[in-house]
Amino acid sequence: MNDMTMAKFGMGASALRVEDRAFITGHGHYVDDYRPEGTLYAVMVRSPIAAGTFTINDIEAAREAPGVKLVLTHDDVTALNPLPCRGAATQEDGSETWIPTHYALAKDTVRHVGDSVAMVVAETLAEALDAAELIDIDWASTDCVTDTKAALEDGAPLVWPEHGSNLAFRYATGDKAATEAAFAKAHKVAKLELINNRVVTNYMEPRGAVGEYDPATDRFTLTAATQGGHGMRNVLSEILKIEEAKLRVVTPDVGGGFGTKIFVYVEYPLLLLAAKATGKPVKWTCGRSEAFLADSQGRDNVTTAELAMDESGKFLALRVDLKAAMGGYLAQFGPYIPNGGSTMSTGVYDIPALYCAIKGIYTNTLPTDAYRGAGRPEASYTIERLVDEAARVMGIDRLELRRRNFVKPEQMPYTTAAGRIYDTGEFDGHMTRALEVADWDGFAARAKESAAKGLYRGIGLSTYIEACAFPGSERAELQLGTTGKLTLLIGTQSNGQGHATAYTQIIAEHLGIDPAEIEVIQGDTDRVKTGGGTGGSRSIPLGLPSVDAASIELANKLKELASDKLEAAPEDLEISDGAVRVVGTDRSVTFGDLGGGAPISAAGQVKQDQPTFPNGTHVCELVVDPATGIVSIERYVIVDDYGVAVNPVLLEGQVHGGTAQGIGQALLEHTVYDDEGQLITASLLDYAMPRAEDIPFFHFEMRNVPSKHNAFGIKGAGEAGSIGSCGAVMNAVVDAVSRGCGVTHVNMPATPSVLWQTINDATAKAA
Repeated sequence: MNDMTMAKFGMGASALRVEDRAFITGHGHYVDDYRPEGTLYAVMVRSPIAAGTFTINDIEAAREAPGVKLVLTHDDVTALNPLPCRGAATQEDGSETWIPTHYALAKDTVRHVGDSVAMVVAETLAEALDAAELIDIDWASTDCVTDTKAALEDGAPLVWPEHGSNLAFRYATGDKAATEAAFAKAHKVAKLELINNRVVTNYMEPRGAVGEYDPATDRFTLTAATQGGHGMRNVLSEILKIEEAKLRVVTPDVGGGFGTKIFVYVEYPLLLLAAKATGKPVKWTCGRSEAFLADSQGRDNVTTAELAMDESGKFLALRVDLKAAMGGYLAQFGPYIPNGGSTMSTGVYDIPALYCAIKGIYTNTLPTDAYRGAGRPEASYTIERLVDEAARVMGIDRLELRRRNFVKPEQMPYTTAAGRIYDTGEFDGHMTRALEVADWDGFAARAKESAAKGLYRGIGLSTYIEACAFPGSERAELQLGTTGKLTLLIGTQSNGQGHATAYTQIIAEHLGIDPAEIEVIQGDTDRVKTGGGTGGSRSIPLGLPSVDAASIELANKLKELASDKLEAAPEDLEISDGAVRVVGTDRSVTFGDLGGGAPISAAGQVKQDQPTFPNGTHVCELVVDPATGIVSIERYVIVDDYGVAVNPVLLEGQVHGGTAQGIGQALLEHTVYDDEGQLITASLLDYAMPRAEDIPFFHFEMRNVPSKHNAFGIKGAGEAGSIGSCGAVMNAVVDAVSRGCGVTHVNMPATPSVLWQTINDATAKAA
């Protein structure tokens, strides 16, 4: 490998993705491409009602239908454990959270539209679909509740009557007494009630899985689109009541995850059970519209937030009442999302006291769980909207108010009122740079020009921080085969981020080999010993230091082996082009000749004790047309602190994607249930996803301050775009309508119809 080639790789290089050739030439391998010989096809029978009871009168017609091999109902799967909830915590009063029973197939009661009541397995998908229609079921609807706030009102229908309340749990973060004392001496208080709207995950590849069983070894194999096979295996083995060694999880290429593919869904244990019962592989692929009724959803919070200030605008305390919809069941990590997110409530500000009361609420809707950012976007949105409101209440410029209250670099390490320890960050620095690039000072002239055309122009910003790359480690193993082929085994899971590129460019730096010649194995629990999967922006911050350590160890091993063959000291050797050579000579030995016919391996596992804290500023400038309510984003500037950029091209792609999702939530994506619990926005005909014309060209740059919590100084970037964007967009929307018609608050999503109605109501009131 010559010097010019090597310059493309290594830490900080914008190396192009090694994965893309396969993807763009149609050679990716996804779950739906996997069809082992004799595969049968499964179809789920789902509840058409949101609440009520049901009776299955007859399944014989379905069982006798052409091609049908198996029909499963609740009575056939009683050997399975219920789906577990791993995210529950001790409540504020010291009691444990009550966990409702979530059967793989509902017994006699359903709690949301789409609740699973039966599975049909047949030789073809068409036969399975036809047979599912033959199952005779009587449905008896009862009253339901789908609105998060209304679920706690007196007389609201109970999702779980045996629990006696729709209050699933009450957790708390912070110090209530200190917060109340601070509010008692406040000069002024800013207060907002905010809706963090429910969103539907729409990845490019819907979920899917194939279950297999080998009677000779008494082992199961699940091939599924996951965000980490080891976590999937652990939960599934608990449901199936088997040892983990009896289950292999294989994850091929994955077309998007966003948190929603971390979890075990009811289809997965059912597929494995069906494979054992039929003696054949059993495959299920989720339809695009079915995903709206089958996959966990995100957000859905109603938050009342109050900020206490002294005469100078110094923040004294933050008080939050957070109502978080859990849906009809407590999902795998559902309760943790608002609870963990609340620890980031104070954002980038020096707020001495915090009390956040977190109420989990049952509703007759799909369960909610982690969705890109998982609680941190909700927290960031709350504090950033509230700080803008505080500036209005105090009559202080919103930039000045932020600067007065930022945590300063000299305060680092800084322990927040929620116990988070910020290690590094220069918040005023990236805000100032973002304002400069966005030409904040020139906005007034642009707003005047828009007003002359009858348009409302607004500008807003969000100065955010998040916690990610949570404490832990990710073991990396490098194997050099007898032919000189290099393989990395690591338990993260790419969902499109470009892990193979990031990992291999570091390996190439140490071992002098083209990244395209390195195979990366992630999705196989038989081949990869351990793995934490992908979530919480952990893969590169935790995985890369371990890959680096394994690479250094392997390089040292190769030099030690080569030193005998070349009769030279290890320190006189260099590695390049798949060989070890004596520096300054042509004497060398190839990798393939070093092992003596045996593979050579090395492993690394670097532990991290604290999360990292990416932060940054988003500035959004937009125009609202009062005649239509349509929003056009004119400028969007992002200046972020990611500590260290491993590959700027990959990183920028993550920022663009996350920001697009935030824009979608702020302006377009509206999950609507009617009074009977029917999901009105149950397809892409009704649910508005952002399109190319809705997303502006982003100006993105970094102003990095290396993390002291991470071995490489990396802070993580996968979720940050979704965390900074909603606040910036909505602050810009409110700025626009405030200038245009005096409205000082709008909730998400600020769709054209919402804004048109808001503007017309304000105009009529002022007339």
